[in-house]
Amino acid sequence: MFVSGGVVTGSIDTRPARVAAIRDALARADLDALLVSSLANVRYVTGFSGSNALLVITAKDCILLTDSRYATQVEEEVDGAATVRIESTNLWTGLWAQLGTLTSVERIGFESMHCLHCDFARLLEKGARWSWRPTTDVVETLRAVKDAGELAHIERAVAVAETALRRTVPMLRAGLTETAVAGVLEGHLRDAGSEAFPFPSIVASGPRSALPHARAGDRVLKTGDLVLLDFGAVTAGYCSDITRTFVLGRASDEQREIYDIVREANARASGAIRVGMTGMAADAVARDYIAGRGFGEAFGHSLGHGIGLEVHEAPRLSRVVESPLAAGSVVTIEPGIYRPGWGGVRIEDDVFLSDAGPRVLTGFPRDLHELS
Repeated sequence: MFVSGGVVTGSIDTRPARVAAIRDALARADLDALLVSSLANVRYVTGFSGSNALLVITAKDCILLTDSRYATQVEEEVDGAATVRIESTNLWTGLWAQLGTLTSVERIGFESMHCLHCDFARLLEKGARWSWRPTTDVVETLRAVKDAGELAHIERAVAVAETALRRTVPMLRAGLTETAVAGVLEGHLRDAGSEAFPFPSIVASGPRSALPHARAGDRVLKTGDLVLLDFGAVTAGYCSDITRTFVLGRASDEQREIYDIVREANARASGAIRVGMTGMAADAVARDYIAGRGFGEAFGHSLGHGIGLEVHEAPRLSRVVESPLAAGSVVTIEPGIYRPGWGGVRIEDDVFLSDAGPRVLTGFPRDLHELS
């Protein structure tokens, strides 16, 4: 089995194919090289998971620059997928030196979505001998389609997250603060095998559950509250992203009505999403149902997003996305209804898209849980 930097692909090392696909993209764009500065993209191409790296890909070369902190780690993770250069000063000084050794390299693409202004200034000043061209989504487009190894990692991250949730739910009770609940949940995530948190876990109770991206705070949970948990796990670098909403005590008729609408919107979208469907069309499945029940204005965010090495990546399921969904994508389906001053409900699942149809990876029950 091949293991490198969190990438497991069975018996096949898929990194050469990824580099080949990038080289094809460079040829189509009339570029001699690509400078990769996104750490997630570096990891995808080479397997290296360190926090400081630059990667140069040409028609013949694949050169990874990092610093001495990672001298051992980079060799273990990259394992021949790129030529490694350990820089003793800084990566940019090393970059100019490496580029100077590459013949027939004049036009170089850089990742415009990941290039800080200070780094762009470096390209124009220290790198003035080369012609720099902005690129977008060269690697991200490849990352949107998961291979079997990547899917296995995401499935494992889902299992870890759901284990943590099952252990946390019995501990939810009135009198705990949101921060305390987040601590319990994140402790269970670590115990279950999560190597990190893809984002700060959201615990929002009562009226604060109407905040789609609320931070856990010092509010004390009370009987009758809606309690929204949005969190994920990370295994081998790959993320899961799950949301469930509970009621402390007996649900009111209004809470039950809103919950049932969101649950049905989730089920419809998870069942209807297909390869080739546009992000806009997928979003509309849930949005149109919620609007038809009279709560269209209360569903403000998009239906979902891709997950992988980052918790938010391509593709997007949104009212403005016209591009089709590719086979092999893993996306979230997360409709919600939010009413300021009252609260909110969101139910989020992770879904794998294959030519045979959608497969929901998350299995934690979606029935309304009334917690005593």
